[in-house]
Amino acid sequence: MNTSELPPFWALIPAAGIGSRMRADRPKQYLQLAGKSIIEHTLACFLDHPQLRAVVVSLAVDDPYWPNLGCASDPRIHRADGGVERADSVLSGLLRLSELGAQEQDWVLVHDAARPNLARSDLDLLLSELADDPVGGLLAVPARDTLKRAGADGRVQATVDRSTIWQAFTPQMFRLGELQHALADALIAGVAITDEASAIEWAGQAPRLIEGRSDNLKVTRPEDLRSLASLWHLKS
Repeated sequence: MNTSELPPFWALIPAAGIGSRMRADRPKQYLQLAGKSIIEHTLACFLDHPQLRAVVVSLAVDDPYWPNLGCASDPRIHRADGGVERADSVLSGLLRLSELGAQEQDWVLVHDAARPNLARSDLDLLLSELADDPVGGLLAVPARDTLKRAGADGRVQATVDRSTIWQAFTPQMFRLGELQHALADALIAGVAITDEASAIEWAGQAPRLIEGRSDNLKVTRPEDLRSLASLWHLKS
């Protein structure tokens, strides 16, 4: 599918988290990587795509770092107030998208702020494969390592069959209206929502898994940042 044939989409970046596991002096999305903040690299994965309508970034209300970034004044990027949990930030971002003109049947791609190495080929693959899908889906990779189920004592209870296990990545691509309703209903019911796909699953749907690149890494720990820096150094 040519780029011009891919479906139009809106992007939503929840970025109100603190990222305490990084043990840094600021939220991980503002740490430096190859001369820019992580979130600037993340946004760049979307901003030059011809099918992008706009991007909404959900930020902490008192975020002191965002206004200092050059991209904060980019007319394609709009701010929403983030919440305590990821689901709260995504719901706020979806409301902002609606204010910007997004319709209930429009595709929304939700992407981690600290996942800056999304390949354009993966983005186009996701858009192409899900363009006519009735549910939507997400980038993911099949589990490669042996998986263990642990007991409360920290000892192995069992080895998990990894043949049907996938690791969920982002972007996760769903219709605005369906995602909004699924998240709101799940929160009211007190269901633990770890990503957008889990809300859609709770609503009784089965998101499609699209196999992407394994180097679409999320920066969670200091070693993740070092791994990405090394990877980008090798590419340059």
